[in-house]
Amino acid sequence: MSDPTLSASQIRHAYRGRTVLHDASLELAPGQVVSLLGANGAGKSTLLRIILGLLPPQGGEVRLGGRPLRDYPRRELAGHLAYVPQVHATPFPYSVRQVVLMGRLPATGLFAAPGHQDRMIAEQALARLGIGHLAERPYTEISGGERQMALIARALAQGSRLLILDEPATGLDYGNQIALLDLLRSLAAEGYGILKTTHHPDHVLASSDRVAILKDGHIIADGPPENVMSAALLSDLYGVAIAPTRLPDGRLVILPAADRARRPPSAAPIFPSTLELSA
Repeated sequence: MSDPTLSASQIRHAYRGRTVLHDASLELAPGQVVSLLGANGAGKSTLLRIILGLLPPQGGEVRLGGRPLRDYPRRELAGHLAYVPQVHATPFPYSVRQVVLMGRLPATGLFAAPGHQDRMIAEQALARLGIGHLAERPYTEISGGERQMALIARALAQGSRLLILDEPATGLDYGNQIALLDLLRSLAAEGYGILKTTHHPDHVLASSDRVAILKDGHIIADGPPENVMSAALLSDLYGVAIAPTRLPDGRLVILPAADRARRPPSAAPIFPSTLELSA
């Protein structure tokens, strides 16, 4: 594929007459980490499902490599796009290794046994996520955070260059959250394109080239995190006073303001509309 860019243009969708997405546009290219930030119910998961081809949009179009997503057979699409869901359960006690090997199904087919190369790829994915020691453990008996790491390993084993992750830090302890953010940056440097949803503005600052802000079904801002995530925008987005703060070493962090009283989203901003980003 000469141009593996994934683009969603003017996406519209409604459930039972309630508009969830309205003219939402988003683009992902190889070598980028893009975060999708928004409050609960903003439409993030719906947009991901449409981008993945799991849900047809009621307006607008998704294209991959300049070709409409709807024209791709599912197996071919799986060779380009891999998905890590926020929650995943299986009724069968597959081992962690078997779950990761499932990422090879688009390459092997449903009824073929994985070959030596497939097993090597799965072992490499397990090692990269630091969960090789869990390989023989039943997937149903490991922690939620460990399952999340196994699902990311499965996505890497799939061989797709565009990764779509829905709240990938869910269930991870602090150390594994940091390790995950470092992994995403490393993958982007290798040419992967990564789109992830998150509720953590600090994770956006730590790992992302771009952030898209989704509110009431609209992408209201899209750009470099330090340019986009102003105090006014974040406070309005979450309905709570937030104060982006510059640390002595130059890093920007997102902190709750001293006055954290919730206020109506329509209230006048209590912070300037832009950040002073100089040290």
